[in-house]
Amino acid sequence: MRIQWSLIAGLIFALLTALFAVINVDPVQVNFGFDVVNIPLILVIIGCALIGGVIVGSYGIFRQYKLQKQIKGLTAELTKLRDANTTPESLNIENEEISANRSTEL
Repeated sequence: MRIQWSLIAGLIFALLTALFAVINVDPVQVNFGFDVVNIPLILVIIGCALIGGVIVGSYGIFRQYKLQKQIKGLTAELTKLRDANTTPESLNIENEEISANRSTEL
């Protein structure tokens, strides 16, 4: 349900950004530090929104990768702990119990 609300909020934000951009079509001066150009404001708004989306998306992908790496590490640690609980001594005890049960069945 949370994903659906996030999607709806994202769509509303995109719609408001597009509406705001369409209203502002006048050319503006943009100073890039090395050159000054006249660009329609709609391109500046949409460009900034896209750059922000790329930054947020990149952070989300990085966070997801980091969490998956942590999950793999914890899974490996859990497997190691489970293997440590299955020591050869406990296996020998289990084998002796199985042998004892078989001998009583015969």
